[in-house]
Amino acid sequence: MNQNNKKKYDLTCELMSSLIKFTQCFYKERTGRKFELSFPDGRISHYIEIADALHRVIKGECNRLIINVPPRYGKTEMLIHFVAWALARYPDSNFLYVSYSHSLAKKQTYTIKQIIQLLMYDYFFDVKIKDDVSAKDNFEVSTGGSVYAAGAGGTITGRGAGIKNSNHFGGCIVVDDIHKPDEVTSDTIREGINDWYYNTLQSRVNSRTTPIIFIGQRLHEDDLVANLIKTNEWETLIIPAIDVAGNALHPQMHDIKTLRKMQHENPYVFAAQYQQDPQPAGGGIFKTEWFPILEHEPQMLATFLTIDTAETDKDYNDATVFSFWGIYDIKIKDVETGQRGLHCIDCLETRIEPKDLENTLFNFYAGCMRYKVKPSIVAIEKKSTGVTLASVLKRYPGMRIIDIERTKASGSKTTRFLEAQPYVAQRLVSLSESGRHTEMFVEHMRKITANNSHRFDDICDTMCDAIKLSLIDGTIVPSPSTPDDYNKMAKNMMSGFNRIDQMKKKAYE
Repeated sequence: MNQNNKKKYDLTCELMSSLIKFTQCFYKERTGRKFELSFPDGRISHYIEIADALHRVIKGECNRLIINVPPRYGKTEMLIHFVAWALARYPDSNFLYVSYSHSLAKKQTYTIKQIIQLLMYDYFFDVKIKDDVSAKDNFEVSTGGSVYAAGAGGTITGRGAGIKNSNHFGGCIVVDDIHKPDEVTSDTIREGINDWYYNTLQSRVNSRTTPIIFIGQRLHEDDLVANLIKTNEWETLIIPAIDVAGNALHPQMHDIKTLRKMQHENPYVFAAQYQQDPQPAGGGIFKTEWFPILEHEPQMLATFLTIDTAETDKDYNDATVFSFWGIYDIKIKDVETGQRGLHCIDCLETRIEPKDLENTLFNFYAGCMRYKVKPSIVAIEKKSTGVTLASVLKRYPGMRIIDIERTKASGSKTTRFLEAQPYVAQRLVSLSESGRHTEMFVEHMRKITANNSHRFDDICDTMCDAIKLSLIDGTIVPSPSTPDDYNKMAKNMMSGFNRIDQMKKKAYE
């Protein structure tokens, strides 16, 4: 082997053995710019972490990989170079490259094609694009490998990733951002993506060992990645923008001061997309320990219902909630404290069609009527289905209906939740240890956030209405008068008598 051939051989081996070196080399060759690694304090570059994980995939050590990394931190460059690098090593590999839209996936596969068409790639590797291939979204190479672009939710006809009965790496499914950020809050769209993955995408592997790689930022507490992680079948590489030591992941991109500013200005987006944890730092409005779980139910002064109905024009997954409450005097060792408590006796969260709403309510109400203290009031949020239900209920005797109106004056959801927070924090809202709904109720309340990042808040709505009616406004049972109240009443009465006396004197002068 002459000196030139040896140099070429050594460089080829170096490029094939390191995804990082391959990426740095061909990124510069394609763009003319240097591929800069990150230099965080106290840890290695996230590019090296991603490369190490992808090395494990190509070695057959991992066939289900999730990589969560902040947006604009070079994830797509790493993935497209990974595909081109893998084709250099295993030219018969078949890839499916998936993104939330076909046009975005096509853009990435076209870049992969451009890398393979570089003269430098041709110089080092014996892999060429077939001459008869002009499409940007799919192409084949002369050695049998292929790359195909697909958009989430679309059809993948006659295409698969990997190689049947192969004893080496044969390609994989690459999923680069499966959810579109401005659509992920839609239950319909998000669940449609989940269904598409399970019913379509995961079956497009040509072998049970064909790897699937997910890479992207988290967007929602119930996104596809969240569901995959729950299966415990996936290896995960979670890379937050701010690590546990408070250091910035990529200081050249965002220093810690900039990241903290972003976190303050938009906490949920930052928590999800940058910290890979779709809940704001510090948790929600209501803490689990604020809800006393009582061994025995207190003696109720009165009971009532609060109802939040699903909107008819919303997705079917929107919930209707019936909550049954009791109000009682709080005692400590049989000593009156002068405070009232609110006890959640029962709660039903259900997803039903509007036609079943009335019967479901009456079944729940019938159960409440068997309670030792009968409900005196039913409070219903005044919206489309709620108005219809309230009009039906008002025809029945013995049932006092209160319409709860949501107006600008009543404030946003967050305003109402924060108004209720001090009462919950004082441990004035309790549940029964044996309640069938207790665990569900507390778990629901734990997820409620100040910026509406939570998925559902129907139960919380009924609790806030109950707090407003019973503990704030005293609509259910008037607040007990304290000694100070009686003193104020006496002073007011005396001042009134004094004014009358003064008026009489002036009248006779």
